[in-house]
Amino acid sequence: MKTLILVRHAKSSWEFNVDDKDRPLKKRGNTDADLVSMAFVNRGLVIDKAFSSPANRALSTCKIFINNLNISNDKLVIQDDLYDFGGEQVINFLKTLDTHYQNVMIFGHNHAFTSICNIFGNTFIDNLPTSGLVVIDFDVNSWIDINKGSTRFTIFPRDLK
Repeated sequence: MKTLILVRHAKSSWEFNVDDKDRPLKKRGNTDADLVSMAFVNRGLVIDKAFSSPANRALSTCKIFINNLNISNDKLVIQDDLYDFGGEQVINFLKTLDTHYQNVMIFGHNHAFTSICNIFGNTFIDNLPTSGLVVIDFDVNSWIDINKGSTRFTIFPRDLK
């Protein structure tokens, strides 16, 4: 079995005149990422590897999660393919993951992540919110074989407030 944990980056700030990749998190983004990651701690999933888009907002979200989940930095890989808004690059990346990884957590962007949740999960998600987390299980032995899986659970900031 393979388990995919998708996390959309936390709420970012538009108040700075910076490139898209460099946008920082807003204060609310930091708070929401902390809330969701702490709720996820109680679910007991051990992460084999975490991958993040190189965008500041995604990587900052990732760092909040790996800190709260006590994931060592050597399990984190910054992956350019996750800086994708359509989803095709993300799907191609997922299908190349090492078979030894059972539980993989990825940090990235919409609309790609909402699409992926709906392509692979069995629970329709209208819009994956910022800091939103979705867990999808696949009854396969290799990532290349992922197809329709089962949405195990979601954690959205609005449900924790």
